[in-house]
Amino acid sequence: MEISPLLSPAELLKFMSILKDARNVVITAHRGPDGDAMGSTLAWADYLMQLGKRVTVVLPTPCPDFLRWLPGAKRVLYYSKDEMRSAATQAVQNADLICLLDFNALHRLQDFAPVIERSKAKRIMIDHHEHPDTSCAQFIISEPKASSTCELVFKLIYQLGGFEKMTRSTAACIYCGMMTDTGGFSYASNDPEIFIIIAHLLTKGIDKDKINRNVNNTWSENRLRFFSYILTEKLKFYEDSRASIFTITREEMSRFHYIRGDAEGLVNEPLKVKGMRLSISLREDTEKEVVRISVRSVDDFPANALAAEFFNGGGHFNAAGGELPFPLEEAIKTAERAIAAYADKL
Repeated sequence: MEISPLLSPAELLKFMSILKDARNVVITAHRGPDGDAMGSTLAWADYLMQLGKRVTVVLPTPCPDFLRWLPGAKRVLYYSKDEMRSAATQAVQNADLICLLDFNALHRLQDFAPVIERSKAKRIMIDHHEHPDTSCAQFIISEPKASSTCELVFKLIYQLGGFEKMTRSTAACIYCGMMTDTGGFSYASNDPEIFIIIAHLLTKGIDKDKINRNVNNTWSENRLRFFSYILTEKLKFYEDSRASIFTITREEMSRFHYIRGDAEGLVNEPLKVKGMRLSISLREDTEKEVVRISVRSVDDFPANALAAEFFNGGGHFNAAGGELPFPLEEAIKTAERAIAAYADKL
């Protein structure tokens, strides 16, 4: 089985022309970068640097600690950090090409969005979320059926003839993004081509078992106790245990010495209950007066539709998110209304 081309011949020529004309490139991804955002930006940066481009990865906010091992992560600039904001802004001002990876609209960049909007550089988008904003880039690669943006980056590099020179570091970043965005290939990963890509990545000498350990086996004692506390004390079930809600307050995060990424994967835990269809997490943001919301579902329950209707958000069919204003108590009521409204789908 061959790797299917991502672009038509005409699209490929146009894309190659855009890359050829670029000298200074900025790559960015959504706020709160996850494994796919980090993996795809770093892998794409590696490829472009092989082409002789000057590349800067600028992200709106820092990644979780468990992704800092990724090759190239130390070079990333974070716009939210005071000591990096000037350099990040200057990189965008100097850019003649901006690559938007793993998000479908500029508002996903939050405070960093105006900096991108002011730039006169050309923009390309590579993403797998539904409903891309076609006005925010001159060239858009949007494949909602793809497992991850990392899958798209691999296929793009492959079609551009870059696989032979792909480094182990690039391959590790791509594998990490594909692994994390599919829950270790437990969802959104039934396409046989995904595993053909993994086979290709393994030929580059990556240690997929170590990548898994780097991401999943680096918990602190505080994080383990935090998970236990939330699941024991804060988890509430609804609709005959087919839906659940849990909340996380600032006080609880302080009590358990929460660091960025400590809640990663927590919203998936209730789905391990037999018959569970929907899990909703409500977390008080530590920097803004908003409640961050994560929604996960299984089978044919539309998490993205629920998030769009009730939480000012969206995302994938079974994995979505959003946000609501303070206070948390009102967000809980909204989540309960959402469950009641979608009860016939549970």
